[in-house]
Amino acid sequence: MNGTVSVRVFTTKVNRLAKGFSYTVRWKVDGQVFSKTYKTSAQANTRRSQLVAAEKKGELFSTITGLPATLETRASGLRWYDFAVAYVDGKWPKIAGNTRKNLSKAMTTATIALLRSPLPGHFDPVQVRTALREWAFNAKRRADQDIPGEVREILEWVQRNTLPVANLDDEDTAEKFVTALGTLLNGKPAAASSISRNRRIMNPAMEQAVKRRLIRANPLPKGRGESKPSSQAAQAIDKRSLLNAAQCTALLTWVGQRSRMGRCYRAFFATLYYAGLRPEEAVGMLVSDATLPEEGWGELLVHTAQPEVGSRWTDTGEVHEARGLKGRAQGDTRPVPAYPTLVAVLRDLIADYDLKPGDILFQGEGGGILSGSVYRRVWTKARKEVLPEHECASPVGKRVYDLRHTCLTGWLNSGIPPAQVAAWAGNSVAVLHATYARCVTGQLKDYQKRIEAARGVELELTEG
Repeated sequence: MNGTVSVRVFTTKVNRLAKGFSYTVRWKVDGQVFSKTYKTSAQANTRRSQLVAAEKKGELFSTITGLPATLETRASGLRWYDFAVAYVDGKWPKIAGNTRKNLSKAMTTATIALLRSPLPGHFDPVQVRTALREWAFNAKRRADQDIPGEVREILEWVQRNTLPVANLDDEDTAEKFVTALGTLLNGKPAAASSISRNRRIMNPAMEQAVKRRLIRANPLPKGRGESKPSSQAAQAIDKRSLLNAAQCTALLTWVGQRSRMGRCYRAFFATLYYAGLRPEEAVGMLVSDATLPEEGWGELLVHTAQPEVGSRWTDTGEVHEARGLKGRAQGDTRPVPAYPTLVAVLRDLIADYDLKPGDILFQGEGGGILSGSVYRRVWTKARKEVLPEHECASPVGKRVYDLRHTCLTGWLNSGIPPAQVAAWAGNSVAVLHATYARCVTGQLKDYQKRIEAARGVELELTEG
């Protein structure tokens, strides 16, 4: 234990309370004051006597916990790895697949940062991170499968060589921990959204460590290491990613002419572009969820999402995990208007594939849920085939999700009230403003006229 013999134990302090007294033992270790309050004087005197005895024997006192070796508890010496694995196991049954995956990633980053020594030369850093992410912090896989020998060797070494959780009370260790949560593998700063997610995941873990008295204070107090302006700026979408009508028409036409599943993919992409659905919402739709009249507008009733999280992270072992709508109560629904062009595309799809009301609307080649990796490949190929080289190299429509962004921006630019757009999109108005404010155009002249009208009144008053 790294420690010091520079110790001073103070007289027990008596605290007068509304219903009696409490007793605080205070001592100083290398200039830093530690304290512990007890309900009875006997408890306080016992602890003070232990500290005085250790001081007289010349024992080393920890500069982190403030305790001598003879009083270090098992909890204060708990290694970070053991704490992290236990925390993941406790959270696992209560959280969704994507949350499990993100928790594993955050714990992996934190664990690497809290190693007491560099990795041995025969360990590949990538394999170490994979072992932690895919095995140590995956409760299901660790319990259901035999851990391969090479993975077990890595995990046993990491377990032996992570620092105690108590070391997070050390300023240098805490700073290293905080920095790691905001840094990529290549040493560059992570995106603001990634930093925010890592901190959001790790904060409850740190609070649990405080509650268990493993550390004195949370090394991630709200606001530490964060830059609110940059986080808010990063939330806004890049205006260059939006598609115009001609680009969308060309892309959807090319996709629809593909020999294999072309009409299905065209209808899927059209649903994102015309109705603003999230991809995970669209893939979960049934035929019966769509009201499609022969003419005019229709309606889509969104009530579930099927995010693609990977079979290793779901309870069912399926790639997709059925979830309720984002930001809404379980079982809630969200009606979304279907543009007449989209209605026609969906009617054609249902007729071409002879779909029944209970069938999945957008089916993969095997009849199941449409695969994200497949539709992303189709979209990437469409961009390369349709867009000019300079546009293909730009952010325009680079992600499938940009179709939704284009739709929501179009609604806002059409003058539809933000509250209504938020209701259709399944967002809050605050998130809508933060995300799309930079992309709302076409209303400047109207605003200028209003300002001119107001200034004109002021001018008349001045002249009068």
